Amino acid sequence: MARDQKCRKICCIPKNKVFVPEHKHSGTVVLTLDEIEAVRLSDLEGMDQDTSAKRMEVSRATYQRILYSARKAIADALVNGKAIEMKGGRYTVADNRCQGERSCTNCRFAEKKKG
Repeated sequence: MARDQKCRKICCIPKNKVFVPEHKHSGTVVLTLDEIEAVRLSDLEGMDQDTSAKRMEVSRATYQRILYSARKAIADALVNGKAIEMKGGRYTVADNRCQGERSCTNCRFAEKKKG
């Protein structure tokens, strides 16, 4: 019997949850919120996999699987003209938000608003 999937930490829930191609699309690809977080940490913030895995509180192997799955889905959507919908996954929103050099826009806005 497989064990329950551990919650992955994400920074925030994206405001835009659907992206649609300019022309008629041929289906929809669903990205979970933990997959979006993995892509954000690696590709936007430029973190290595070890640091990103620690940030999400998962093993490096799990992080690598999440990232691979997300990149494959994104490639499918871009190449085959599919819509991208972001929803679901097993996650928890982190209390301390981004601490990286390039924190996401949501976190910078939240920090400015507090101060």
